[in-house]
Amino acid sequence: MQHWQPLVAGFIFLGVIALIMTELINITIAAFLGAILLVFLNIMTLSEAISYIGRSHGTLALFFGVMVLVRAFEPTKIFDYIATQMVILARGQGKRLLLGIVALTTPICAVLPNATTVMLLAPLLPPMAAEVGVDFVPLIILMVIVSNSAGLLTLVGDPATYIVGDAINLSFTDYLLRMSMAGVLAIAVIVLCLPVLFRRIWRKELKSLDQLPHPQINHPRTLAVGSVIILFVLVFFVIGDGTLVKVSPPAVALMGAALALLLAHQSKIDTVTQILRDVDWGTLIFFMSVFVLIGGLEKTGIIDQLSQVLAFVIGKNIFLGSLLLLFMMGIVSSVIPNIPLVVAMVPLLKKYVVQVGLAGSEILHLGYGGDIPSTVLPLFYAMMLGATLGGNATLVGASANIVGAGVAELHGRRISFKTFLRYGVPITALQLGVSALFLTVRFLIWPRS
Repeated sequence: MQHWQPLVAGFIFLGVIALIMTELINITIAAFLGAILLVFLNIMTLSEAISYIGRSHGTLALFFGVMVLVRAFEPTKIFDYIATQMVILARGQGKRLLLGIVALTTPICAVLPNATTVMLLAPLLPPMAAEVGVDFVPLIILMVIVSNSAGLLTLVGDPATYIVGDAINLSFTDYLLRMSMAGVLAIAVIVLCLPVLFRRIWRKELKSLDQLPHPQINHPRTLAVGSVIILFVLVFFVIGDGTLVKVSPPAVALMGAALALLLAHQSKIDTVTQILRDVDWGTLIFFMSVFVLIGGLEKTGIIDQLSQVLAFVIGKNIFLGSLLLLFMMGIVSSVIPNIPLVVAMVPLLKKYVVQVGLAGSEILHLGYGGDIPSTVLPLFYAMMLGATLGGNATLVGASANIVGAGVAELHGRRISFKTFLRYGVPITALQLGVSALFLTVRFLIWPRS
C-alpha cells in the first residue's frame, strides 16, 4: 500500500460526511461519488468494493424487501385510513391528537423503516391540522422523533439497530428480550415531554372534526390477503431463528416482498414495474456506497489506528466505555447520519475489544457466526442506543428528519434547524440519560442473559 492512500481515503470519507451534513449536494450522489473515487484512484479494486457491499447484503436485502412490501399495499389506502381514524379518535382534544400520533407511529416504525413510514404518514398531517386548527409543524416533528425512537423496539426497526445487531449475531428474539425495553423507555420519555414541549397543542380544544377527509379502504379483499402476508412476515421475524431451517429477517422480508408483488400483480391493483420503479433506490445506493467508503478506511488501516486510540482511552473499563460510547455516539450522530457512523464504528469496536484482550481475533473474520463475549456486549448496545437516539436532536440527524422537513416544505412551511432543536435537544438529552440508566442497571449492575 502506498503511503498516500490512507490520507486520501480518510479525506474522501470526511468530505462525504461534510457534504451530507451541509446538504450541498444530494446525499446519495455524495456517497456514490466518494465510493467511485476510491475505485477510480485504485485505493481499492472494483471487485474489492463489491465484496464490501456483499458483506452487508443482509442490511440491503432487509430494507429492499420492506420497501417493496410497503409500496405494494399503497393502493389500498390503508395508511391514509388509519391516520384519519386516529385523528377522529382524538375527540376534539389536542392531547389525544398528540398521543394518537405516538400510538399510530410507534408500532409501524417498530417493523418498517422510519423514513418510509414518515414518507407515508407525514403528508396526511398538514391538511388534517388545517381542518382542526393547529400548526402542523410540531406534529411532523413529533412523528419524526417518535419514528426514530420506535426503531429501538425491534431488531429491524432502524438501520442502526440491524447493522449492530447483525454484527454481533443478535437474533430478533434476543433483541426483544435484551433491548426492546430501551425503546419503550425512549417512547415513554417522549410522552412525558408532550405537555411541556407541545403545550399549545396539548391544551387545545380542537374544532369540529366533521370536515375531516374520510378516505375509504380500496381493494378490501386484496388487503385481507395482504394482511396474512404481513402477519407471516412479523411471525417469522420473531421465530425464524428458532425454526428447524433458520430463516433470517432479510430472507423473511424478501419472501414477503415476493408474495406482495405476486398479490399486486394477480389482483391488478398495481403493476410490478410501477412498484419497483417507486422503490427508494437512492437510499439503497447510499447504503452500498457507505459500505464501500468504510471498506476504504478498513483496507488502508485507518480503522486499526482509531481502534488503538479507543483502547488507550477506555482500556478494559467496560462501564466507562459503554457510557462514553453512548453519549459520544449520541452527540456525533446528531450531526452525522447514523448509518455511515455505525458502519464505521462496528469494525472499529470489534478491533478494539480484540486489541485489549476482551475477545478473540476470530470475531474479526468475515461471516463469523459465533457468540460475542457477553462482557463486551454493553459497548455494542451503547453504540446502538446512542446512534439511534442522537438522530432526534437535529434536523440532519436522521433520514426521517429530512423527509419530514421535505413534506413540510411541500405544504408551504419550512422547518428550520432552530425550530427542530427546540424539540429535539431536550428529548434527546433525556432519552440518552434514561438509556445510560438502562445500560447501567440492565447490563452492568444486574446483568442477565
